[in-house]
Amino acid sequence: MISLKLEGQLVKVDAGELTGYQVDGHEYMHQKGSPGWGSSDTEMFPIIGPTAEAGFQVQTPRDVAIQDQHGHLREMNYELVTQTDVMVEYKKSYVARTPVKNSKYPTKSDKQFLYWTYDFEFRKKIQLTAQGLKISFTITGERDTPYMIGYHPAFRLTTKNPIVIAGKKTISLNEILAVGSRAYQLSDCDLVVLKDKNELQIKTEGFGSFMLWTEVGNMVCIEPITFYPYEVKPQNLHEGFQYLRENEKVFTISISVNG
Repeated sequence: MISLKLEGQLVKVDAGELTGYQVDGHEYMHQKGSPGWGSSDTEMFPIIGPTAEAGFQVQTPRDVAIQDQHGHLREMNYELVTQTDVMVEYKKSYVARTPVKNSKYPTKSDKQFLYWTYDFEFRKKIQLTAQGLKISFTITGERDTPYMIGYHPAFRLTTKNPIVIAGKKTISLNEILAVGSRAYQLSDCDLVVLKDKNELQIKTEGFGSFMLWTEVGNMVCIEPITFYPYEVKPQNLHEGFQYLRENEKVFTISISVNG
């Protein structure tokens, strides 16, 4: 467990997972063991969305890849790169077609191993600043590597009627619950505000959209994404790819507290 501290802010990171973000003693991240999701955050890469209906196959320009829901990056372990009092950085490196053990096998998937058809390096940096918490992802690979990326953090809720605000739209917790596993779509959006006990602002660069998901009343996942996967059939998930136009692409999420 790594702790970062700055001006009343406390971050806890466990093997690359952001397990806590406190400001003046108030915890904003969903805690493992509480009702709801079994994690605090994770990443969706190189695909977002379900693949079971497509036989866990995703078409890439190079060949078919075997992927489970939200990609195989989450099945890999982070390697610590560097650490200071206010910043920690990790990486995951992957060689094309290397089998990665699928934790959903055999209970939720019939694919014991997953693989992608391109090399990549994925870096995650978590940093405290005077303005709040900044999380950045750097994808490195060869030109025209296809990918989707999403960040999947879960935020703790402490009131009965929290709301999410995106531009002129206000979304209630009941509206998010009603959408179910598909997740509530927020297109063409790079800033949302979660109003609970306090006000949490989540601003992104590079993603372009969000989706909102929960199945309980004590947490909500506010997920920056490059593509909303339910816009297409699982067999056509490749229609949502972006492509590396340089050998590196950076995505950022900035989280700040008001009140």
